[in-house]
Amino acid sequence: MKKTIMIVDDSIVTRSEIEQLLKGTDFDVIYQCRSGEEALEAYEREKPDIVTMDIIMPGIDGIEASKRLLEHHPEAGIMIISSLAYDETQQMVQELGSNLPFVFKPIKKSYFIEALLKVSDAISQK
Repeated sequence: MKKTIMIVDDSIVTRSEIEQLLKGTDFDVIYQCRSGEEALEAYEREKPDIVTMDIIMPGIDGIEASKRLLEHHPEAGIMIISSLAYDETQQMVQELGSNLPFVFKPIKKSYFIEALLKVSDAISQK
């Protein structure tokens, strides 16, 4: 059974890229958001298995949106995607939860799918 994905990124190019990467896989994009606020609202309605979350977005950033999402839905599967490859950024992601994969842009398909499988396995065990 396919796992459902909600893509959260303010860039339509990145959202489209992720959707293309998932074609022909066991993951199905069911919703796309442009901001943290939209993601928090849409999660309640859509209940995706996994959320891919960009960090830098207008309004609520991806770190804060992930924190709020996990406070209300600790079972949520989240994968952070960002071009911010700094130690400080990685530390902030680790503080959200040790099992949150961090995928760097530009996205490499093999690593991206591997990270999604890791999240999928983690949520299956919850």
